[in-house]
Order: sequence, then C-alpha cells, then structure tokens
Amino acid sequence: MAGGNHTTVTEFILLGFTDDPQTQLVLFVVFLGIYIITLIGNLGMIALIHLDAHLHNPMYFFLSNLSFSDLCYSTVVVPKTLENFLAERKAISFTGCATQFYFYAVFATVECLLLAAMAYDRYVAICNPLLYPVLMSRKVCICLVVASYLVGCANGLIHTNTTFRLPFCTSNVIDHFFCDVPLILKLSCSDTLVNQVLLFVISSLIGLCSFLTIFVSYMYILISILRIHSTEGRYKAFSTCTSHLTAVTLFYTTILFIYLRPSSSYSEGQDQVAAVFYTVVIPMMNPLIYSLRNKEVKDALKRIVRRKGSSIGT
Repeated sequence: MAGGNHTTVTEFILLGFTDDPQTQLVLFVVFLGIYIITLIGNLGMIALIHLDAHLHNPMYFFLSNLSFSDLCYSTVVVPKTLENFLAERKAISFTGCATQFYFYAVFATVECLLLAAMAYDRYVAICNPLLYPVLMSRKVCICLVVASYLVGCANGLIHTNTTFRLPFCTSNVIDHFFCDVPLILKLSCSDTLVNQVLLFVISSLIGLCSFLTIFVSYMYILISILRIHSTEGRYKAFSTCTSHLTAVTLFYTTILFIYLRPSSSYSEGQDQVAAVFYTVVIPMMNPLIYSLRNKEVKDALKRIVRRKGSSIGT
C-alpha cells in the first residue's frame, strides 16, 4: 500500500488458518477432498433430478436449485482458499475480494430463501394436498426461485457497494480465509456504524423472514401430522420433511451465530470454524442428507443405474 493517511488499497492479505507449512498441507488435502465430494454430490443431485421423471416435481425443482446454490457459493470460497494453502504470499486483489464477497452474499442469500420456499412447499403438500397443483404450479415455483436470486443479487450489491467504497488506511490484512464484510469493515479508517447497522438489519430481515416462514410452515405441518390417526400415516408424512429439517438446522445455526451479533463480540477462532462449516461443510453435506435420508432419491438412483446397466447389456 502507498503511504499517507488515506491510502489506496490494491489488494488484501488473507491470513487464513495457520502459518505452519505442514498444517497448511494437511488442510489443503482435507479441503480438496471435501470440495471434490461437494462437486460430485451437487452435480450428481442436479443430474439425477434432471434425468429421472419421478423427481420432476416442485420439491426436487427447489432441491436442484439448492444444489446449484451450494455448488456456487462453495466454489466462490474454496478454490482461492486451496490456492492460499500452497502460496507463500496469500494475497487477493481489491477487485477479486469485492467479487468474491458479492457472489458469496448472493448465493448465501439464495440458499436461505430456497430453504424457506422448500418449507412452504412441504406445508402445502401436507396441509393442502388438494390445492397443491395450483399453489405450487410450475409458474409459482419459477417465480419463487427467481425472487430468491433477485433478493440475493440486491443484497450482495448493497453490501459490496457500501463496503468497498470505504477508505482503508490502517491495514490490508484480513484475519480470515475469505473476504467477509464484518472483518473488512474493521480495516476501514472511517466510521462504519452505518455499514454495521445495514449489515445487521438486512441480514436480520432476510434471515428472520425466512426463519419465520419455515417455523410457521412446520407448526401447521406438525398440527396436521398429529391429526393423522395411523402411526404409519404420521411417519410417512413426517419422513418427507426430515431431510429439509436437517438442512435447515445446519444452515441457520451457523448463519445466525455469525451475523446476528454485534461486531464487538466476534471471536476469530469461533468465527473461522463456523465459516468453514457453512461455506465448506454444509454444501458437501446437503446432497448427502437428501440422498441418504430420502427414499425417493435412492429409488431414482437405483432406476438410473438399472437403466444404464440394461443399456450397456444390450
């Protein structure tokens, strides 16, 4: 950086997890393995939903978009992290940092809203099955997905525009493994109160609106399930929700932990662990959750394998 009180930052330094070369090599292997599983799992889920006609319904339409979102926002963070594990100088350009955060914010928001849309889908399927074809028509599903992306793009644009216009004069070192707004705001030499309030309010609005949608949907689902007299009927109805509930719990626990707190309470170690969980681990786990705990997905995979096997045999 150039000298002076208000310097022009051309790059940021990402400190990452450790300076120890051996630990970095171990982390590189671990992150690479997780990322490969993430690619295979999410691309496989998208392909399976596309190829099997039995999965051409709203729930799996949302799931395919969730897999795409997982794939993208993991890709926004992990490749640069892998590069920095092996690089002697762990730098990212100013433009690269802004771009990384923008797309990270977009796909994290999309994931949050898609989980809410999937909860609404389960509510309609269980509580209003006769109206399901109307309330969850193809047009409605597309509108919900497009709206998720529009909100994600707007959220990313607002925070990227307001954050990367700030002057940075004290340091260009980010004590993290990717560019995230709360830590970048700490590097600015101007008053960031407006940015912090904006981050808290918008994150709270998106997170809490999505959470309330999920919570209310599952309250109605629970009431409907309790009204079912047979144990088998209750189990069948609830089994369609277990994968989604697991994914929701994993995602919201980490997101709310990080963003719905004042910046003064940030702890470097805790935040890095939480960030690894929702940017690296959750995108890997979601396709596993929806495949291992979902009979329809497992049956679809068996049909595809049998179809490929019979085509090879002939």
